[in-house]
Amino acid sequence: MKFVSWNVNGLRACVNKGFSEFFLSVDADVLAIQETKLQEGQIDLSFEGYESYFNSAIKKGYSGTAVYTRVKPLSVAFDFPEEGDARFYGEGRVITLEFEEYYFVNVYTPNAQRELTRLSFRMEWEDAFRAYLLSLNEKKPVILCGDLNVAHQEIDIKNAKSNRGSAGFTDEEREKFTVLLASGFVDSFRHLYPDRKDAYSWWSYMGNARAKNVGWRIDYFVVSESLRSRVKESAIFPEVFGSDHCPVMLELN
Repeated sequence: MKFVSWNVNGLRACVNKGFSEFFLSVDADVLAIQETKLQEGQIDLSFEGYESYFNSAIKKGYSGTAVYTRVKPLSVAFDFPEEGDARFYGEGRVITLEFEEYYFVNVYTPNAQRELTRLSFRMEWEDAFRAYLLSLNEKKPVILCGDLNVAHQEIDIKNAKSNRGSAGFTDEEREKFTVLLASGFVDSFRHLYPDRKDAYSWWSYMGNARAKNVGWRIDYFVVSESLRSRVKESAIFPEVFGSDHCPVMLELN
C-alpha cells in the first residue's frame, strides 16, 4: 500500500501548479491533503477510481483537510469524536478513515503562531489528539499523516540554534512529539533514516529558502509500533513544487 500526504497551501492554487499531474503520477492508494483552504462546492476535483472526503473549516479560506482513497473505508469520521472538546471542532483539521486492518488519520496540526499566541491551545490540542490516537490504537493500528507543525529534532531543521523557541520548534512542541512516540508510535522516516540530514518538507517563501534548502521537516507519516516491521519506504519529494511544502510518502508491506 502506498500513502501520500501533502500540505498544498490552498488546493485551488495548487491545482493550477500541477497538483493533478502529480496525483496521477504518484499512483497512491490513499492521498491526504492539508490546508485545502476551501468550502464545500468550491472545487470539483475527482479522479477515476478514487472516493474523496473533505473536512472544511467554518472560516473561509482557512485550514481544511481532504483524503482521496482507492479503497472504500469501513467508516469515516471528521474532527474528534462527538464527545470531544468543542474547541477542537470547526477548523477542518482531522479526517479519520477506518479500514479493515488499520485507521488512517489525516491531520493539520494547529500552528502555535507568531509570538506563540496559540501555544497553550496547541498544548491542549496535543494532549487531546494523542488521547484520541491511543483510543484508536486500542482497537487496531494507526497510520497518522499530515503537517504536524513541529520539527522534532535538530536534524529536522536547518538552523536549529537560531530557531529554537520559534513556533514549530519550541521545547514544548518537540516534547509533545517525543511523548507521542513514547506512547507507542514510530516516526517512519527516522525509523528508516535516523541520520539523514538536509531532509526537509517545508521552506519559507522568503530568502530563497527552498533553493538553498533552508527548510524544516514538519510533514510526517507516524505509525503504530505494531506496524514498524511493515514500513517498506518513507520518502520526501522535494522536487515536487506547487506549495511551500512538498509531498511525503509511506509504503507498507
